[in-house]
Amino acid sequence: MKAIVTIIFILFIGLTAQAQNKTEEVKVETVKTEIVKVTQISQEDNAIARLYRRPNSRIKKALNFTTKRNRAKLA
Repeated sequence: MKAIVTIIFILFIGLTAQAQNKTEEVKVETVKTEIVKVTQISQEDNAIARLYRRPNSRIKKALNFTTKRNRAKLA
């Protein structure tokens, strides 16, 4: 009896899944961007720009610190 009910349930779920209305795919409009060429590079500014792999890495590391009081104690 349990096997028959299981088979009927699986068939019911399968038939209802096939009976769904298919929605049409929405076409997305593409955006074109232009490339700007730099012709002059000024040597006046000697500042160093650093590129990190992960943004805010130092801030996240500083905010995730733990102390001895944060750890769980065994009773």
